Amino acid sequence: MKLQKMYLFSFCCAISFVVCAQESAVDYDKWLKEKFQQQHEELLPVVAVADMFFGCNKARNIDASQPSVKQLVTEMGRNELALKLADCLKGELPNSDTALNFGLIGCFHEQLKGMPEEDRKVKQKLVRQAIAKLSKADRQKSFTHCVTDQAISYLK
Repeated sequence: MKLQKMYLFSFCCAISFVVCAQESAVDYDKWLKEKFQQQHEELLPVVAVADMFFGCNKARNIDASQPSVKQLVTEMGRNELALKLADCLKGELPNSDTALNFGLIGCFHEQLKGMPEEDRKVKQKLVRQAIAKLSKADRQKSFTHCVTDQAISYLK
């Protein structure tokens, strides 16, 4: 009987610990969202423009130095980045199909950069095929999701 009470007590302590840990995790997630929300919202358009310029630059070679998306986000000023994108788009608007497609190429290039080269080439080919087949609304959703994930990685 004494042994059963000890097991029961240990079990209750373990459940209590798990519940407290879950509550702490929820509080921590809430704190993170509140703390970084403004930074994240300010970073989203920069990351989106950087992705668009990166994809455009790959296709049109406007900047021969071929900066990475990370360099564009972390080292280049917002105004300079916007001007480079405008120059690369040659009069098209940033909300055009062309700019969106370039953005998807840039964002997925960044997402796939850690893969082995062969795998990355296969995935990039699949991305280009998907871009050709998806509606603008679906491409926009995909781009928004990709940029959001990417921006979060810059906050870490």
